[in-house]
Amino acid sequence: MNVVSPYEIWRPPENPHLSLHNVLNFYPSTKPSDPNPSTNALLKIDGDLFFFTVLLRRLLLFPVQHRVGRLGEPRRLRRCSAFTPHLRRPPTMPTPATQPAAVALGVGKADNDKALKRSSGKLKKAFNKAMLGNVVVRAFFKTKPRRPRTPAEVVSRTTLMLDALLSFDDTDQAKHFQKMAEIDTLIREMKAVLYGSSESEPTTEACAQLTQEFFKGDTLRLIVLCLPKLNLEARKDATQVVANLQRQPVNSRLIASDYLEGNLDIVDHLVSGYEDSSLALHYGAMLRECIRHQIVASHILKSEHVKKFFGYMQLPEFDVAADAATTFKELMTRHKSTVTEFLSGNSNWFFTEFNFKLLGSPNYITRRQAVKLLGDILLDRSNSCVMVRYVSTLDNLIILMNLLRESSKPIQLDAFHVFKLFVANTNRPPGVTSVLANNKEKLLRLFAGLRMDKEDEVFESDKAQIMREISGLEPPRQAGDVYKLPKTPMCSGELPKVSPLPPKTCSYI
Repeated sequence: MNVVSPYEIWRPPENPHLSLHNVLNFYPSTKPSDPNPSTNALLKIDGDLFFFTVLLRRLLLFPVQHRVGRLGEPRRLRRCSAFTPHLRRPPTMPTPATQPAAVALGVGKADNDKALKRSSGKLKKAFNKAMLGNVVVRAFFKTKPRRPRTPAEVVSRTTLMLDALLSFDDTDQAKHFQKMAEIDTLIREMKAVLYGSSESEPTTEACAQLTQEFFKGDTLRLIVLCLPKLNLEARKDATQVVANLQRQPVNSRLIASDYLEGNLDIVDHLVSGYEDSSLALHYGAMLRECIRHQIVASHILKSEHVKKFFGYMQLPEFDVAADAATTFKELMTRHKSTVTEFLSGNSNWFFTEFNFKLLGSPNYITRRQAVKLLGDILLDRSNSCVMVRYVSTLDNLIILMNLLRESSKPIQLDAFHVFKLFVANTNRPPGVTSVLANNKEKLLRLFAGLRMDKEDEVFESDKAQIMREISGLEPPRQAGDVYKLPKTPMCSGELPKVSPLPPKTCSYI
């Protein structure tokens, strides 16, 4: 039996085939005990590669070796004998018999090109496994960690990728998937800068730098236009990023307002986003944050977009309609002076659309949201002139009295807060007074049973005052009760004017 000393493994062999045979003879798992033409040809071709493979497997993957103890029994060691000379295996130690190398390597007896090519591939895989499968080798070849990108670099790369995505053809799915993955990562990095992460808190300097680069590079436009191409998680992150950037100051100034003033077409695109139910919630959240800027709210109120909300609030998708109602409320209550200016010149058509499409809607949620919003608008002190004009119209009174008949208590309570403005108006037109007096008994019975779930002193006080006002109303004059002109003039020489007769009385409750 041939036994080779471990020292021979470290010296370059003069005869590669003979040294390889010795290596295989020393390493039991690949001992070629059945030399045949296929094996010899294999060893000639892959001798050098196989030599290094066996060497690396011996040094890296099998650190446990044998040594002879006091009584001659082999013992397991936890150290590799190649690095501990005093524990190396004695040269006289026999090696156990193992299967032939051809069987171990999966090479057939036929000496042909396919077998040699297949065996060469297996040896290369074994070499790669020996090199990359070891922790020490992986640590040696491991690349250094990449330097984290600055906020400006993140925004610049995001702008570049979104611009490429906007003009990219979806035919190449592999490149499209790669671009989408990178865009998702970049948007998450921007979100981490603005909102912080589990490892760090957001810093003012980083947020200011990102905000300045974001609006400088026109990245907002690209995000709005590319939103349909992003996946759901990227849409959510992008919505949060855009919403946060509307409130980020740079040098004590909201540069988002200046940017939107010069790019109002982005606002038009956001409003039209309610027409797509899959994107409505994301565009709606962005739009509400943009409405925080007065220039944006003024642009929407002066355009035809404000009329679209009467249709958006009646969409069949409940979540989209509710989101549109929230945005419409933000538009009509955020900036007092802008809303007052708008209602002063557009109250006629606005309240006509409001009464017919919202307060008269068959949808319960729409009616409830509309009557609540109406109270917020009319009870605002800045809209006092608009309120007086509204409560002086008979058609508006009829609509509110019908809302008081609703079976829903929330609608009744919200309608009551608007109805009390009609009663408290000291300059009521004769038509409004006639309707209130004609329905006095029914209104008193209705208010007597109207109570809130929790005791509210303000509500009870208002209700008592309204009931006293209604009780004091005189019934309308009959058609036969006509004032006669006096035969003699007054001291001033003028005849007193005849008060106009009230319109024909009718009951609305």
